[in-house]
Amino acid sequence: MADIVSDGKSGKVVIKNIGLLLSGNIDHPILDADTIVVHDGFIQSIGKFSELDTSNAKTVIDVHQTCVAPGLIDSHVHPVFGDWTPRQNQLGWIESTMHGGITTMISAGEVHLPGRPKDIVGVKALAITAQRSFDNFRPNGVKVLAGAPIIEKGMVESDFKELSEAGVKLLGEVGLGSVKAGYEAREMVLWARKYGIQSTIHTGGPSIPGSGLIDKDVILEADADVIGHINGGHTSLPEKDVCELCEKSSRAIEIVHNGNEKVAIAAAQAALQLKCLHRVILGTDGPAGSGVQPLGILRLIAFISSMASIPAELVFCFATGNTATIRQLNVGFVEVGRSADLVFMDRAQHTSGKTLLESIQLGDIPGVGMVMIDGIVRCGRSRNTPPATQVPEVLTH
Repeated sequence: MADIVSDGKSGKVVIKNIGLLLSGNIDHPILDADTIVVHDGFIQSIGKFSELDTSNAKTVIDVHQTCVAPGLIDSHVHPVFGDWTPRQNQLGWIESTMHGGITTMISAGEVHLPGRPKDIVGVKALAITAQRSFDNFRPNGVKVLAGAPIIEKGMVESDFKELSEAGVKLLGEVGLGSVKAGYEAREMVLWARKYGIQSTIHTGGPSIPGSGLIDKDVILEADADVIGHINGGHTSLPEKDVCELCEKSSRAIEIVHNGNEKVAIAAAQAALQLKCLHRVILGTDGPAGSGVQPLGILRLIAFISSMASIPAELVFCFATGNTATIRQLNVGFVEVGRSADLVFMDRAQHTSGKTLLESIQLGDIPGVGMVMIDGIVRCGRSRNTPPATQVPEVLTH
């Protein structure tokens, strides 16, 4: 096996002999193709090997009939700076999560920064600094979209304009700061939306000192773009309130690993019954008190598929194309023009499932054999997942 490429531009990459190609598109989750051609980090063509121009490739990867899927997106993380989390005093958590198939992370607020400023100048300064920092620093290629201010009382429209002009595109969880009333939150959410900043609201009981209960009425009144951890982070609203949110709100339904598992299934089943699975996205809500979960998204996919009886190929879309669409990202789909962020998987060794999808629907997580970001292979066989039955092979570069 050739050495793994770790830096520079990808050049032309041919990914061949794909056994199962997941698209990320919930309306068409499986593609009838066995080859992907990548050029300088972007998907150039998809189809049958005999029909594509596969000549003069810098790198050829033989997938050995295993699965290729869009890189997974964690829609809810709490980074601080660098690849370190003070909440658990752990180094390398982002790089470790990449071994669980994650290629993009989205901050729900840098709330764990020791001494986090809560005055308006400090709130804006922290958000802009975090946005700049992670724009320049990508642990092993992982894309961390950070700089998500926790809104505080006293902020005015010009603050959101200033944040937007500085490059901030996200609000941290509404409700983790001093703004907790629905009418106050709604005004700031509208200001944020006016300037192209997407908002997420905390759902459920308090998760950190200073946060509080955010109930269904506040969530409906605030009308944030994402109903953050609808299954609680950690403590959930009553199941009937969660189902009511799924029905009465048109916003994204975010299910997280670090939440109430019973309510997670209720939310997924409600979305299925309401025919709005395209609104469901997944996050870990880590690092948090329960730690760092490098396999959190994979575990959530297997959990929802097996317990909510939703086909695995659809649940993968929750963590890929659904999130990319709602978050307006050029990742999450196997589609021409998209970033070549891909995860290569196979069924875990000795799973009772005869195929990858069957094994997931039985509750087993897959084995990751390779992760690619921007067309560059970032790791081979994962050190964190159970060993994949078969792994891809880099033939040339």
